[in-house]
Amino acid sequence: MTSFKLDYESVKSEILPPFSLNLNESYTTAIYSDTDMQAELLHTIRSNGEITVFDQQEGLYDRLTVVDNVSFYRKWFGCPIPLPEILVLFELQMCAKKPLRKCSQSEICRVYYAKYYMMNKHPMVFQEPIHGVDIKTINTFINMLKKVTDNKTPALILVSNLEHALLLSDVAYKLQEKGLQEIEVDIAEKDEVTPEAESAPKPSTLKLFKIPAKVEDKVILFDPLEIDYIESQDGRAMIVINEESFALDSTLAEIEKKLEVYGFYRCHRSYIVNLQKVREIITWSKNTYSLRIDNKPKSTIPLSRTKIQSIQDMFNLK
Repeated sequence: MTSFKLDYESVKSEILPPFSLNLNESYTTAIYSDTDMQAELLHTIRSNGEITVFDQQEGLYDRLTVVDNVSFYRKWFGCPIPLPEILVLFELQMCAKKPLRKCSQSEICRVYYAKYYMMNKHPMVFQEPIHGVDIKTINTFINMLKKVTDNKTPALILVSNLEHALLLSDVAYKLQEKGLQEIEVDIAEKDEVTPEAESAPKPSTLKLFKIPAKVEDKVILFDPLEIDYIESQDGRAMIVINEESFALDSTLAEIEKKLEVYGFYRCHRSYIVNLQKVREIITWSKNTYSLRIDNKPKSTIPLSRTKIQSIQDMFNLK
């Protein structure tokens, strides 16, 4: 297999900007955008007719068991992998005899993953593949992506969640009106703490401090302790509290210095987290990490590989 090029330089759309992107066979690519932009991109991809988009919308048989579904598609696509191996690969052995209509959303997603993997398409394009699923299912999908790239098949992930884009891909892009822009990610070899940084003095006293965010014609003052995390979007910092976001007239680097004394930590190039809100540290299959936040939507945000030791030390984990 070889690389695949998405070429929409001459696209005529009021929503989708012209762009061109090479999908490399050696790594997974993600495009992060809002739902309207994603819908227009999907329409453009499908109108081409050469690419199948895996969106988990159809193709399974509710009345059949999980194993019967997988067996049917294995024969249909001529997949050479033994059936028991497919069931284990996609964590379906424990629900193999269950009718699909009685399966959980996560179990159904894993059946879809198995089907798509056995189709052996080139390239493989997934829409929101891990939306609303459990950790086991996310790890299953990550394992599948590794096998896809090992087989030299380009893979593209379309998501409306930045954390999903960073978690699932090796290279991530943001698609917006002005075009396609690569999202900076942390590189372990370049993200080391310098001796100067280690010896720098730490703030030791709290002062009265509120973070101002402008919403329409008014300014809202936020107590640092009510903030879940702060995310960088287009060079601006966004306060996130539960399911709401508020824009700051600051960069992430500027706000990081002010919030360190309140227990905030730069866990990723694009995120600052309130450590008091961290509920779980999640380890994914491809040696990547996330932090689960104790808020209403149970948010997960990326944790850089080079920061995992610091987080463990902060929480006295061994």
